Amino acid sequence: MWKMELKLTDKLAIERTRLANERTFLAYFRSAIVFLSSGFAIIKLEMLREVIWIGYALIVIGPILFFIGLFRMLYVKKRIKKSYQNDPD
Repeated sequence: MWKMELKLTDKLAIERTRLANERTFLAYFRSAIVFLSSGFAIIKLEMLREVIWIGYALIVIGPILFFIGLFRMLYVKKRIKKSYQNDPD
């Protein structure tokens, strides 16, 4: 199969894309943790008994958000690797 040698600028662009993908996953992870902790806080606070359903909703949304971020990161990682298969790293 025909292989094209990548320039340094191309390699750096690929690395920036990989790092951006990881940063995006970390943002999803951070948001999931905030949703979970907020949900637990709402459930534990006595003065918020009228809106306890919001706490349970946040606890359900947190893991869903995490898995969306995880699947998205793996999908983009696979696409990056597929696009630049001739990259030796």
